[in-house]
Amino acid sequence: MSKVKHQVSSGGVIFRQHNGKVEIGLIALRGGRIWALPKGRLEEGETLEEAACREVMEETGLIGEVLRRIGEISYWFYAKEEGVKIHKTVHFFLIRHLRGETSNDSWEVDEARWWPLDEALSVLTYKSERETVERGAEMIRELGMLPPAAPPEASR
Repeated sequence: MSKVKHQVSSGGVIFRQHNGKVEIGLIALRGGRIWALPKGRLEEGETLEEAACREVMEETGLIGEVLRRIGEISYWFYAKEEGVKIHKTVHFFLIRHLRGETSNDSWEVDEARWWPLDEALSVLTYKSERETVERGAEMIRELGMLPPAAPPEASR
């Protein structure tokens, strides 16, 4: 029977307004084959919000402030090196960019880049992270930082 470990991580949907559009900071992993949200495990004594901001900064070079909690995603994976099944929960926060430029200084990521919101949704590898960004975009709209979504076209 396999052992089971539980991990808690925190991450962020960091955004900015640039040239009249909202952009989202994403990271590339595994040689650029995966585009994802920045996230990682909590350090001892850290709150979920502190860990989200730290992980975003470490993986992207961007410094921001938490505006709201978006939600969480949970998934299972197998860690071969440890021989255990891991149940991971990642808490995501909406983070407004304050300063800093994207950098590729982190050993954990291949690239960090700003993406226009619609492109970010199309390049994100994981469905659960696309859904997280969609919820984040709705919050950005509620905060008045994004124009309202276009109404669906009426059928003719």
